[in-house]
Amino acid sequence: MCAAVQRLRRRLGRRGAFLLIIGVGKICWGAGFIVVPPQPQPPGLELLTSVAPMHCWGWLWMLAGMVTGGCAFVQIGRDGLGFAAALVPPATWATAYTVAVLDGTYSRGVFVALWYLTSHIGVIVWASAVPEYELAPAPRLRGRGEG
Repeated sequence: MCAAVQRLRRRLGRRGAFLLIIGVGKICWGAGFIVVPPQPQPPGLELLTSVAPMHCWGWLWMLAGMVTGGCAFVQIGRDGLGFAAALVPPATWATAYTVAVLDGTYSRGVFVALWYLTSHIGVIVWASAVPEYELAPAPRLRGRGEG
């Protein structure tokens, strides 16, 4: 078992592991909207529910999660599609909550929109900029007479 986990870790690398984790999370979040759609509809998402029912938006999360998780296994440097797919659902939700704040239907939406912008979009953008391999700084050798 440990050898299989080590092979998977080597195959994924840091960026791939991030994509796989976030992809599985998006699939789970979307499945919740499909299996047990929230009743009543969540406040602040009227923009989305005016276009399609919540279970359809659950499929958006799941599709993005599948693409994101799948891109965890592509060659390093070709994983940009995974990071782009990971951004779509939280950007959609942040937009819906921002619209709800601006039209006055859900004032608390400003905090939810900021949460999506920071803990989702911000983290994904940051992770996309992290290099796969980063050398540690060279150790500083102490000369004679230094403690």
